Amino acid sequence: MGAIVKIRTATTLILVSTVALTGCTALPSAGPDARQIEAQATAKVTSAKKEQAVGIDYALVDLNKAVLSFVADTTTASLLGGFGGGRGGPPSLPLGVGDVVQVSVFESQAGGLFIPNDAGSRPGNYVSLPQQTIDRAGTISVPYAGRVRAAGRPVEDVQREVEDLLANRAIEPQVLITKVTSRSAQVAVLGDVRSPAKVELTEAGERILDVISEAGGLSSPGVETYVTLQRRGRSATIQYNHLIDTPTENIYVAPGDTILVDRERRTYLAFGASGLNGRFDFEESDLTLGEALGKAGGLLDARANPSQVLIYRVVKKDFLAKLGVDTAKFPGATVPVIFRANMRDPSALFATQKFPMQDKDILYVSNADSVEVLKFLNLVNSVTTTAAGVPSDAVATRDAVRELVN
Repeated sequence: MGAIVKIRTATTLILVSTVALTGCTALPSAGPDARQIEAQATAKVTSAKKEQAVGIDYALVDLNKAVLSFVADTTTASLLGGFGGGRGGPPSLPLGVGDVVQVSVFESQAGGLFIPNDAGSRPGNYVSLPQQTIDRAGTISVPYAGRVRAAGRPVEDVQREVEDLLANRAIEPQVLITKVTSRSAQVAVLGDVRSPAKVELTEAGERILDVISEAGGLSSPGVETYVTLQRRGRSATIQYNHLIDTPTENIYVAPGDTILVDRERRTYLAFGASGLNGRFDFEESDLTLGEALGKAGGLLDARANPSQVLIYRVVKKDFLAKLGVDTAKFPGATVPVIFRANMRDPSALFATQKFPMQDKDILYVSNADSVEVLKFLNLVNSVTTTAAGVPSDAVATRDAVRELVN
């Protein structure tokens, strides 16, 4: 028996040495290995920090009660802070280029400039001029008053000017200008709405939710929808549900604004010793860490290290500052952070139900140390088993060659 063990040991050493000398050329492979790729590279760009080859500094934060009190306190973008317009009255809507207007002139009695003598003296003697579009120069034409500048002016101002120009010709003229189509006071609503369109504004004032409603409402789940307001070269984005829940963010829109409604599918990645690996959708609800683990199949009993459940996320420096971390060592306004949950602690299960997942988080479950030991033992076992069968494999190969030759 001892002799057999010695033979197997010697054979194993020979095989291991042979593999070490010949490299992957002696084993099946789908392509070049890491050594070949590195050896044949014309140039190499590597990190000076061998212990951290990628070179990204990050912070490790253990999930506890103190962290939970800050992690849910996330800041959101604001439309009110960027543009104002939430309080007070709606913006004024002056006449503009492209507007279609109709001018009506009233005279106090017949026999004037616009009302003939045979019309009699009756209340409401007036004449309506044909509809006209405010031209590129911003003017309209009124008989006997000439070209009158209208663009950029309130309707009342243009009416008074026309009355003054007609005062020496007409009998106590009164002028009424009516907007037929207000093409200069429109807002474009685009993206994930049911009927993208240009919405015409009125003097009553329309807010963001009003124009989205005019465009047919959302065609995507509100929890995954973002609303972007573009105005005069500036823009701000807000989550639709936050816009609904915060009335002060539902600000007035102004002529020329563009509203972009965009769905951003929220996903997270799961790797490591979880039941399922891959990309998972939040779908139409928010997720906690516990729910995300459940969607990913939970922890594998045979592989997972429950004390090393990790969430990779990029956060603002303010978050780490609240935890008392010196952020001076991290360049930039954001910091890569790994949140670690110790699932061996019974109370950690409560914490995972309060820790909110965010879009594009990475969930990673580490292997237990015993898994690496088992991998090594399996490798040793496979090598020794192969070594024991070497003599019989050699005989079988010799017989097969003889048959082919004969």
